[in-house]
Amino acid sequence: MTIWVAIILGIIQGLTEFLPVSSSGHLELGKALMDTESLPKESMMMTVVLHAATALSTLVVFRKDAWEIVRGLFVFQWNEESQFTAKIIVSMIPAAIIGITLDDQIESLFAGQILLVGVMLILTGGLLFVADRAKRTEKSVGYKEAIWVGIAQAIAILPGISRSGATISTSVLLGIDREKSARFSFLMVVPLIFGKMAKDILSGDFSAHSESISALGVGFVAAFFTGLLACTWMIRLVKASHLSYFAYYCFVVGLLSIGSQLIL
Repeated sequence: MTIWVAIILGIIQGLTEFLPVSSSGHLELGKALMDTESLPKESMMMTVVLHAATALSTLVVFRKDAWEIVRGLFVFQWNEESQFTAKIIVSMIPAAIIGITLDDQIESLFAGQILLVGVMLILTGGLLFVADRAKRTEKSVGYKEAIWVGIAQAIAILPGISRSGATISTSVLLGIDREKSARFSFLMVVPLIFGKMAKDILSGDFSAHSESISALGVGFVAAFFTGLLACTWMIRLVKASHLSYFAYYCFVVGLLSIGSQLIL
């Protein structure tokens, strides 16, 4: 994988991890366009590295909230911090179950399934379009809402369904305040990303070849800094009710993806 390909994939990941347009779907489209599937092991390693970069950018943007979650694990008091931590843990359960029990089946979906990506992008666009018209409230995330948002995150494992789009839209449709929805959505995925990384590394299914280290490093940097910008931008967009803009984008890219598979 060349340096330029790594930079492009890093920028795609950094933008689409936080913007509600599906990072996994866009990475599949990007890898298909640049023919990186000819290097499957290296491509998978790059995907893991790029997700690590955006997880780190999330921690930087929400460093105070992340610290509260960590403190909530060790204060041994049922205060606001520990309750928020408990809700994050509850939200992780559905995706963790799916990831553990259906890991092989899920991985098979990330093998150039462009038609699937296109259909899921259209579904993402529809969800964003509906959520953008939801009534504004100041409600916080409760345990029931955490479960439903967690289910949305589990479904978003499918390539083409935006994780942030699905979780934020579900929160908003459940009546959660828009800024609180974005905050919860971005924080709830971080433990899952690091858990998935640890699982992949310990499994020994792939390793970085010496000639790819520079590409991995450049991709990481590109995804990290792009992720910082996209994360802060997305919070403003959710508060301003601009999700429908991304819905139109998902419709266009989804239709183009489907058309490319039906025509070629």
